[in-house]
Amino acid sequence: MEHLTLIIGVVIVTALVFDFTNGFHDTANAMATTISTGALKPKTAVAMSAVLNLVGAFLSVEVAATISKGIIDEGSGIQPAVIFAGLVGAIVWNLLTWLAGLPSSSSHALFGGLIGATVVSVGLDGVHMDAVVMKILIPAVAAPIVAGVAAMLATRLTYRLAERRDPQDTVKGYRAGQIASGALVSLAHGTNDAQKTMGVITLALVTGGVIAPDSDPPLWVIVSAAVAIALGTYLGGWRIIRTMGKGLTDIQPPQGFAAQTSSAAVILTSSHLGYALSTTQVCSGSIMGAGKGRKGGVVRWSTAGRMFAAWGLTLPAAGLVAGGAALLADRGDWGVVTVAVLGAGACAAIWAASRRKPVDHHNVNDVDGAAEGSPAPVIIPSPAAATPAPQATV
Repeated sequence: MEHLTLIIGVVIVTALVFDFTNGFHDTANAMATTISTGALKPKTAVAMSAVLNLVGAFLSVEVAATISKGIIDEGSGIQPAVIFAGLVGAIVWNLLTWLAGLPSSSSHALFGGLIGATVVSVGLDGVHMDAVVMKILIPAVAAPIVAGVAAMLATRLTYRLAERRDPQDTVKGYRAGQIASGALVSLAHGTNDAQKTMGVITLALVTGGVIAPDSDPPLWVIVSAAVAIALGTYLGGWRIIRTMGKGLTDIQPPQGFAAQTSSAAVILTSSHLGYALSTTQVCSGSIMGAGKGRKGGVVRWSTAGRMFAAWGLTLPAAGLVAGGAALLADRGDWGVVTVAVLGAGACAAIWAASRRKPVDHHNVNDVDGAAEGSPAPVIIPSPAAATPAPQATV
């Protein structure tokens, strides 16, 4: 029992590390457009997002139940070491896509890791494939499309309602709307993504015999997962914020407001229904929809194509890494130690590579390496500033 308790402890710590990477990987979901339009300063934006992620984690456990009870068969004979292997696969893929600045899905990295490790360890019977199709694959396709269409329509409506108004008269309202909608997305992200780590820890506790099957996450699990994702969010995934805020399309405040509101509506609805969808895909779809919703707006399809490729690779890639880790972890203590060492080494190498061209709150709004300065402030010019200077006469 002491050995099993140690393994469960390792799984819990690794799950919280994943939760932390999920936080900084997905900060862009809520705050990329708010930062790119200058509605909030970068550090202020991520701080607000972190607090609301923390609060959102306490609002529901429906998604956690999907992870702990719905996708992996608790009675299939999987051991905590297998869950550990799945988490290692998810963390490595998260960090690789963060290094590339690609807004891939942390959720699908987690699902792929758990599924790959389970299949290698106990076979396909350990995975509820019907739940994978209904609660992962179908939402993965539908959610960004629904969010994109909603954001496009909302953007067109927003511009239509404001077309007779002076843009400078509405800029303060859009600024406030962006802050409010960004806050709502952060809250929604906490209700969805923090719960995934809660579900993984609960699954480990069930497979280790610590709590009864079909149990909800204990309070200490909810608190620890909420704190971990909030800390990761505050760190700020600046590389992905740059891609989503500047790389996909040129976002104006009305578009940012429409995109974030659409994202929040889709994420909160899915959380209520227990669908563990990708908040990254939802928010990326909304940004592209908002880009097409503005007359003359464009979507940079080369960046979008790289992002789509990452989406398609996430489940199988994380699954392959986790499957290899599970082969080692199933060999006993030395296998678990080997997986831990290799995983830590991969993470350290990725972090070292990221330091060659660091991205932080100072240069997050730079595009293609060319500084654009700090985020453009949202300022209503004074009448004096708006009056042209008199022409000199001879």
